[in-house]
Amino acid sequence: MSEIVQKAEDFVTELLTNELDPNFLYHNLKHTQRVVKSTRELLGFYDLQDEEVEQLLLTAWFHDTGYTKGVEEHEENSCTVVSDFLKKAGYPQEKIAHIEGLILATKRYHEPQNLHEEIIRDADASHFAQKSYWETTDFLKEELEALGIGKYSQKEWRDINIKMFRNEHRFYTQYAKENWESGKEKNLKQLVKEKKDEKDIAKKEALKAKYKTESPDRGIQTLFRVTLKNHLTLSDIADTKANILLSVNAIIISVALSNLIPKLDNPSNTYLIYPTVIFITFSVISMVLAVLATRPNVTSGKFTKEDVKQKKVNLLFFGNFHQMQLDDYEWAIKELVKDRDYIYNSLTKDLYFLGLVLNRKYKILRYTYTIFIIGIVISVIAFGIAFRYFGPDRLTF
Repeated sequence: MSEIVQKAEDFVTELLTNELDPNFLYHNLKHTQRVVKSTRELLGFYDLQDEEVEQLLLTAWFHDTGYTKGVEEHEENSCTVVSDFLKKAGYPQEKIAHIEGLILATKRYHEPQNLHEEIIRDADASHFAQKSYWETTDFLKEELEALGIGKYSQKEWRDINIKMFRNEHRFYTQYAKENWESGKEKNLKQLVKEKKDEKDIAKKEALKAKYKTESPDRGIQTLFRVTLKNHLTLSDIADTKANILLSVNAIIISVALSNLIPKLDNPSNTYLIYPTVIFITFSVISMVLAVLATRPNVTSGKFTKEDVKQKKVNLLFFGNFHQMQLDDYEWAIKELVKDRDYIYNSLTKDLYFLGLVLNRKYKILRYTYTIFIIGIVISVIAFGIAFRYFGPDRLTF
C-alpha cells in the first residue's frame, strides 16, 4: 500500500467516525470499507499501473466523504474533501482532477466512459451480489427514513429493489460479470420469491416488529458503543505515550552506561559525577512511572451465584470471571441476558471502571512527562555548570 493511500485511509476513517451524522446507517465507514475491498478485488484482475491503482483506491476511500456535509450534491462535496486533502499532501493537480472525475462517475445515472469508471461503479454496487445485501438494503431503507428522504413499507421497498436489479443496475467490468453476476441473480430471485409469497412477508414483518419492540433503543446502543470505543482508544493512546517514554529513557540510560559512566573512573572527569547521577536518576524515575501507568491490576476473577442474583458482579469484565469454570460463567451470562436492566447496569459499570483506569493512567503519565522535562532541564543545567566551573580547562587554569 502506498503512503498516500494509508494516510487517506486514516483520514477518512477518522472523518466518517467523528463527523458523519449517525443517521447515515448505510453510507458510512462500513460501506466505504466494503467499496475499497471490492475495488481491490477488481484491481487484482486487471494489470494496471501503480499510479492507476493508487488513484482508484483513493477514489474508493473518498467517494462518500461528502455525506459529512449533507445529502445534497454529496459527490461534489466529496471532490472538495479529496482535493483539499491531496493538495495539502502535495499530490499532482492532474491526478487530483482525475480522482474527482471518478468520484463524479459514481452518480446514480452516470454511464462509465473508461475502465477506471467501470471499476469504481462496480465496486460501489458490489453489495448487490453479496450475501450481506439483505443487511445493507435494510440499513439503506432505515437511513432514508431517518434522514427524512423517504419512508417505504417493506412491500414498496422490495418492489423498488426489484426494479433496480432488473431495469437500472448492471455490472460493467468483465470480472464483475463473470464473478458477481450470479450472486446478484441469486438475490434477485430471493426478492421475487418474497414478492410471490405475501404471507411469508407478513410473518417476517410481524417478527421484525416484535424484535424492534423488544430490542434496546438504537440511541442507547450507539451511546454505549461509541463511549466504550472512545475509552479504549484513549487507553491505547496512553499506552503508546508510556511506551514512548520507556523507549526514550531506555536509550538515554544505555547511552549513559556505555559512554558516560566508564569515563568517570578518570580523576579528571570527577566533575561529571553529579550531573550524570542527576541525569540517570530522572530517567529511571520516568521509566518507573511509565511502567506503573501501563501495569495491569489483577483481580480475584471469581464470583458467586448470589452475586449474579443480586446483580453485584459485572460479567463483561474479564477480571471478574477469569478463574471461573466455563459452566458457571455460561449460567451467569444466561441470567444476564434475561434482564435488560442488568445488561445496562453492567455496561454502565464497564464504562465507569474504564474511566477510573484512564484517570489513573493519564494522571501518572502527566507526572511522568513533567518529571522527564524537569530532569532534562536540570541535567543540562548541571552539565553546563560542571563544564563551566569544574571542567578540565577550568582546573588547569
